[in-house]
Amino acid sequence: MECRSYWTLPGGRGEIRAEQVGPPGPGEALIRTVCSGVSRGTESLVHLGHVPERVRDIMRAPFQRGDLPGEVCYGYLSVGVVEEAGPADPETGADAGDLVGRRVFCLYPHVDCYVAPVSMLTPVPDDVPSERAVLAGAVETAVNALWDAGPRLGDRVAVIGGGMIGMSVAALLRRFPLDRLELLDPQESARQLADAFGVTALSPESGHDDCDLVFHCSSTAAGLARGLELLGDEGEVVEMSWYGTTEPEVPLGVDFHARRLSIRASQVGMVSGSRRARRTPADRMRLALDALRDPAFDALLTGPVPLAELPQTMDDIAHGRIDAHCHVVDHTR
Repeated sequence: MECRSYWTLPGGRGEIRAEQVGPPGPGEALIRTVCSGVSRGTESLVHLGHVPERVRDIMRAPFQRGDLPGEVCYGYLSVGVVEEAGPADPETGADAGDLVGRRVFCLYPHVDCYVAPVSMLTPVPDDVPSERAVLAGAVETAVNALWDAGPRLGDRVAVIGGGMIGMSVAALLRRFPLDRLELLDPQESARQLADAFGVTALSPESGHDDCDLVFHCSSTAAGLARGLELLGDEGEVVEMSWYGTTEPEVPLGVDFHARRLSIRASQVGMVSGSRRARRTPADRMRLALDALRDPAFDALLTGPVPLAELPQTMDDIAHGRIDAHCHVVDHTR
């Protein structure tokens, strides 16, 4: 079967390629993509060639083809329909037969048909639209951060950075019995977007201090510094930003040690240590898709754009000409 795929090329360019896809093997399925999503932060860094050499292996997408800084087929937010199932795997028993005709989420690049192991496919609930379902990767990241942080009854919490990840964190936190939840972002557009979730949104300088937890998602040194300022004694910043080739200055002087503040890294590559013995990545992804029954998440979506227009759209996103949290790519046109 012939399909189309999006490739990032050195020099900040992209192109659509035609390629052949074979039949699914044991424990695999053939998926016809309905839509995919552009994860603005990470995919902009890939497009611009700003992924540091020392973390290129760590930051590989699950089904990435090619190696940076060369040509790569990259991406990890895809929703499609299972068209064909291979035979059951005789060793593991994995069988995609029950998924034929169903919509699934997969951490796959921008490709309009592909073969993937059934273990990497998560059924999309019937009441979650396909475009909203592409946000599952972001919400999964937010779920992992909440498992890392363990917010408690009556906590005072701030989320700094109203991008796709920060907004997903705030959207989940609004379900918790907190004393205070604020989303802080310098952009008025981001603060207006928070209204869709019913989350109090302020400029960073207007945020209230004495926080128990701060989730930092702005990928800026200023945001991290502000997060430390907002903590109460012995409070914790959960650092979710990925800085690419940037090396931010972290203000560890003044009262950082005296007030016993903490900075904890949170990254989706492994299930949080607090849940790793009892939850799998598949469990975490199912939880994320269940959370996407909430129609408020539609506010994070822009587009769609046909796959054929993705090279130009990706360049516009990377250079800030399109203000998008998650730009949807339509694979049906």
